Amino acid sequence: MFRNMRRFKQQLGDERCIEILTREKRGILALGGDGGYPYTVPLNFVYEDGKIYFHSAVEGHKVDAVKRDGKASFCVLCETAQDSDGWSYYVDSVVAFGRVKIIEDEAERTDKLRKLGLKYFPAAEMVEDDLRKNAARALVLALEIEHMTGKHVHER
Repeated sequence: MFRNMRRFKQQLGDERCIEILTREKRGILALGGDGGYPYTVPLNFVYEDGKIYFHSAVEGHKVDAVKRDGKASFCVLCETAQDSDGWSYYVDSVVAFGRVKIIEDEAERTDKLRKLGLKYFPAAEMVEDDLRKNAARALVLALEIEHMTGKHVHER
């Protein structure tokens, strides 16, 4: 169902892809939007055990798209180094394909919200405070990865 990379010599291995998904902080989620138009949204995320987790409001364009058809892709870019020419970069990227689902289990939802908070907040106390104040108004979405590719390019 998924295509092989055309530029296979630039392909990254799964280990490097997982390293990028574990370390990087933001990516772009692409879903089937209204009227057949693609809908993309930049998101913070956490990668764990073959899934990418996002937090969300309980309603909106993203949630409607997930409920309509959870098929999605998620792209993360990682600038690895600037070339000695001073203007071009080496860039690694990962594109993951899969289906997004809403996490219904309360314990799992809270666990993933906590992990998201620990990745982005400067202190664990702030995470717990935020969970007390806002967790009831948040969904957690999970993209279960069905196919993933990574690519290393020299942009110039």
